[in-house]
Amino acid sequence: MARDHAPTRRPVELRPAEALRLLAGVTFGRLVFTRQALPSVRPVGHMLDDGDIVIRTHEGAALTPHGEESDGRGVVVAYQADCIDAVTHLGWNVVVVGYARLVTDADEIVRVRARLEAWEPWHGAEQVARIHTELITGFRLG
Repeated sequence: MARDHAPTRRPVELRPAEALRLLAGVTFGRLVFTRQALPSVRPVGHMLDDGDIVIRTHEGAALTPHGEESDGRGVVVAYQADCIDAVTHLGWNVVVVGYARLVTDADEIVRVRARLEAWEPWHGAEQVARIHTELITGFRLG
């Protein structure tokens, strides 16, 4: 009996610089945050800016730190993006963990909105947040 052997797909770990380069090549990902003590995930558009991930989101209230949480650094979030072919299942995946803070500087908000199109259809009500990357992991499926 002949067997059709598909090539073995193995994940190859990416270096942080390569993971950020791949992340910079796509325009949206998924923001993972806590809402009412439960995990929540939302698709958002992003751009890289000075090593940070900058997003436009409607989840501003969930990203506002309460009291002295996280020493004023922001709220811990994860950000995930990928590019995986639906047929071959080849591609890559990157996950960044860091602290998110809402951007309050008016000039920075204008600059980001000019460079980054909102992913969600509700233009105008979104906020801008900056995720300072603390941990970057990724792999390529090859």
